[in-house]
Amino acid sequence: MIVVSAILLAAVALRVLVFRASPVPVEVARVESGTVEEIITNTRAGTVKARMRAKLSPQIGGRVTELPFRKGAAVQAGALLLKLDDSVQRAQVLLTHEQVKTAESRAREACLAAELAQKELQRGKALSADGITSQQDLDTLESNRDRTGAACQAALAACDQTRAQVGLANAELGLTVVRAPFSGVIADCSTEVGEWITPAPPGVPIPAVLDLIDPGSVDVSAPIDEVDSQRVRVGQEVRVAVDSLPGEKLAGRLARVAPYVLDVLEQNRTVEIEVDLLNAKTAGTLLPGTSADVEVILARREEVPRIPTAAIAEGGKVLVLKNGRLEEHTISTGMRNWQFTEVKGGVSIGELVVIARDSPDIKPGARAQAREAR
Repeated sequence: MIVVSAILLAAVALRVLVFRASPVPVEVARVESGTVEEIITNTRAGTVKARMRAKLSPQIGGRVTELPFRKGAAVQAGALLLKLDDSVQRAQVLLTHEQVKTAESRAREACLAAELAQKELQRGKALSADGITSQQDLDTLESNRDRTGAACQAALAACDQTRAQVGLANAELGLTVVRAPFSGVIADCSTEVGEWITPAPPGVPIPAVLDLIDPGSVDVSAPIDEVDSQRVRVGQEVRVAVDSLPGEKLAGRLARVAPYVLDVLEQNRTVEIEVDLLNAKTAGTLLPGTSADVEVILARREEVPRIPTAAIAEGGKVLVLKNGRLEEHTISTGMRNWQFTEVKGGVSIGELVVIARDSPDIKPGARAQAREAR
């Protein structure tokens, strides 16, 4: 029995000391004080847009005679961007000016005749008082006065009409040019000098020939889930990430929340939000059309105990590494996001919690070796 006991003790000692399993390597993070934010992110990629962007075309057709600026050129508000052949319109302006001169001459003639008729009537009345002129002659003079007076009024009205035609001709002349409605950069130009431009008929869209963008009016538009629409409001802090600036977060403010839900077939219902970037210089370097992701910060808590959100299992369970073994704790949580969760109880500052349970060996009671996350 002594021999058997010795063999059993040796076997147990051999299993414990030699053949026991090695500690499981686990990735851990310390419970620490820090900032936890409650955030909302976009459901699909957002887009960098220019609020002031105009696609321009002349209102009439014609041949291009001037194109002072090309793609990429910076222009000031009111600058001439395109001019069509205006020879017909200028001829029409000259014609209407001559018509005004003719109408004014006829009006002077008609009004002078009216003045003469009035004077003749006055003389006729004086002679009638002396019994020299008959009543029939007096009636003729009055009729002539009324007729010439009406002719004078008609001639004056014709003058006003021809002056209005001058305004119309000048307006038609103005349709032959396209000017910049605001200062910006020409993003695209699809015509050349000598080409003919045809305006779009009603109901038939034709692409514009000029695309003008104001780089200083850049903002970011992104969709968020409809369930979050009541939690966002204008003025909230926003962070923006764009592919062209990897690793950077651009500060912004929520400028607009759409007053309706986008109901698009085969897509989740979303609400569009618009973000103004606080750094105007950086915003001016972003190209419209660049994809962007936004994080709307709903609330923030500073210097609170926090752990990585990935460490929390269902039911608020976490694995804590103590004295080389894993212990399961149930924690109470507060504010959280995809990265960090506020801890209100269940673990203490400085304790190590397991971030990833990527092996069946990572379980309560298992021996473990820490591999602290960076």
